[in-house]
Amino acid sequence: MLSALSITDIVLIDQLDLDLRAGLCVLTGETGAGKSILLDALGLALGSRGGAGLVRKGADRGVAVAVFEPPAGHPVWALLADQGLKSDDGVILRRQVGTDGRGRAFVNDQPISAGLLRRLGECLVEVHGQHDARGLLNPAGHRALLDQFAGLKKPLAACDAAYTQMRHTAVALAEARAAVRAAREEEDYLRHVQAELQALEPNLGDEEDLDRTRTQLRQGEKIADALRDAKVALHGSDGQNGVVQSLRIAQRALERVAESAGGALDGAIDGLERALGEAMEGIEGVADTARSLDLDPARLEAVEERLFALREAARKHRVSVDGLVSLLADFTSRLESIDNSGQRLAALETAASAATAAYLEAAQRLSQGRAKGAKKLDKAMANELPPLALEKAEFRTDLLRRDEDGWSGQGWDQVAFHIATNPGSAPGPLNKIASGGELSRVMLALKVALAQNREPASLIFDEVDSGIGGAVADKVGERLARLAHDTQVIVVTHSPQVAARAGHHWRILKQMKGGDARTTVEDLDPDRRREEIARMLAGAKVTDEARAAADSLLQAAGT
Repeated sequence: MLSALSITDIVLIDQLDLDLRAGLCVLTGETGAGKSILLDALGLALGSRGGAGLVRKGADRGVAVAVFEPPAGHPVWALLADQGLKSDDGVILRRQVGTDGRGRAFVNDQPISAGLLRRLGECLVEVHGQHDARGLLNPAGHRALLDQFAGLKKPLAACDAAYTQMRHTAVALAEARAAVRAAREEEDYLRHVQAELQALEPNLGDEEDLDRTRTQLRQGEKIADALRDAKVALHGSDGQNGVVQSLRIAQRALERVAESAGGALDGAIDGLERALGEAMEGIEGVADTARSLDLDPARLEAVEERLFALREAARKHRVSVDGLVSLLADFTSRLESIDNSGQRLAALETAASAATAAYLEAAQRLSQGRAKGAKKLDKAMANELPPLALEKAEFRTDLLRRDEDGWSGQGWDQVAFHIATNPGSAPGPLNKIASGGELSRVMLALKVALAQNREPASLIFDEVDSGIGGAVADKVGERLARLAHDTQVIVVTHSPQVAARAGHHWRILKQMKGGDARTTVEDLDPDRRREEIARMLAGAKVTDEARAAADSLLQAAGT
């Protein structure tokens, strides 16, 4: 609820601190006393448009502060948390506006945008008056109000979940179709490149192996000459005086006298034996190399052609030669994806169709609940309007099914509250059909009808009693008091019947101070409250009869 309102230098108010309470709170006062200024200041704190004209003459800036004590679970706490704003036990909205028209907004002394201040204000307070353009007058909010009234929280959640799934599957299907279209557009290119790469048969390390082989082939003559020279040196020019023969001759010569040497030649003989083994191994290596040496010019040409083809393909596709292997694998995979796209698309289409069917079912169920709720609301309004001197008015909740482009997680219904105040006229939007006084009473009737499932918010009614009196005004007061059982209701009224129903009563006064007019507010005790209601009944001169009538009203109201 709104627990306090502090106003500094706003129009005729220099300093005003108002402590408010739960239940039905009324503000009364003579015409021109400043009731509208009080509401304008509150509107400023709630995010309404401000301007330099609100700043009191002679002041640098005007400030309005509204203090709220929302219960646990109130939507405002989630909104603050979503914005990353700190909050303690209460919510303090502060707005200041300078003589240059510029303003600043704060919540719990943390600077915020004017837009966020407006959202917080709308979450905490509903203002209903002749010129109010928010709340019940805004058709954009009628659907949510009907859902709340009809208790459609579960069907609404189911519809939202079904819509999310439908959108998810639709997006997945659209993306898959787009991917297939794009792939098919380049399918010929993919198959052409795949064929080229498959013909090349690239393997990892091809470039290094081919380059090494080419080098060997290019140096083949030099290598062959070196091998021939080595063979001559190892075998001798006549094949008889080679290294092996020489080593064996030396070995046999020493072995013949080894025994006579008494073992002195054993080391030399063993060394010659090892040298002979190494020499024979070297000779065999030279022979093997000579046998394997390929000096075929055609092979060199083939190696160079393959190396050139691989490098040319790598340049063409802007990858390394080794990268051709993964490129071929990628193109093959993409082509397989195209070949298998029919099955994948069929599966996605099945999922999308199932999700759409689930959404249609959920939206239909939600729409049926709204239709039942609309009839219930229309019936409730038919009971509420006549006692408020609107017996000829016809209230109607209209549901219109939107085209598919207008479907959402909240279903396909467009909901609008319409009214006809004169017999035979067609119902139309609330703020275009009803006059100022009628509009306030229609708002009151709606709030009473919707009260059973409404979100907790303070309600403010401005001149809800305009143009009525007597028994009708008493009915208005009775309904306001009924609303105030569950929430705070603040009413600016000229009706003594409404004022008599209040649990708390303040009087707005305009006084002269230093030659300037100033607006102040008095918190009325029982005696002064009786006097104020008597004034409202009698006018400027309060008579004993008026006081007696005030006592009668207060007694009848039980306050």
